[in-house]
Amino acid sequence: MEWIKLIGIVVIVVGFLLKFDTIAIVIIAALATALVSGLSFPEFLSSLGQAFVDNRIVTLFLLTLPLIGLAESHGLKEQAVKIIQKVKSLTAGKFLSVYLFIRELAGLFSIRLGGHPQFVRPLVQPMAEAAAKTTVGELDEKEKEQIKARSAAMENYGNFYGQNTFVAAGGVLLISGSLESLGYYAPAIEIAKASIPIAIIMIIVGIIDNQRFDKKLKNNQSKRNRG
Repeated sequence: MEWIKLIGIVVIVVGFLLKFDTIAIVIIAALATALVSGLSFPEFLSSLGQAFVDNRIVTLFLLTLPLIGLAESHGLKEQAVKIIQKVKSLTAGKFLSVYLFIRELAGLFSIRLGGHPQFVRPLVQPMAEAAAKTTVGELDEKEKEQIKARSAAMENYGNFYGQNTFVAAGGVLLISGSLESLGYYAPAIEIAKASIPIAIIMIIVGIIDNQRFDKKLKNNQSKRNRG
């Protein structure tokens, strides 16, 4: 009957497949796991509240939202676009490739650069869109959405593959500690070294993919001009 304690995983999988609210799914999964494990409902609420208090620092990102909104209202986006428009040969793909490289380099030195609400939305995406307009002309809505998605993807790629190249990163220490607890020799420095080639491969793949995207934009523009 110990397997019944894994019911939370089933709830999460089913909830995600049915596209229910993410927060509601996680809470329901936690509640189901607690109840089948012998915790009462009051004990579950107490544990949930204690976990929130112990980790309340993770909610500090909410303080950045008013700051970003204030910066945007005072022309942050417009100034970023003007800077990009001055570089006539800079395409959207080239700009995003540079950002991917910078994002991974920041991860190597554990510099907290980036974030979707703090950096991608107000700066990276508008600058990439401005670079595309400068080189290929006006964009349709589909192309604008593709640039939004690609800007977010570069942030995710850079963060995911770059963070473990820093020897004291949380993920590196977790991997090292978990492996050593199982009897494997896995110093953090070796894990960070092993992560560097993967990060480099990601940069190469990202550059190639961004070049393909630039060609796609040019082809679309050529078709519109002929039409």
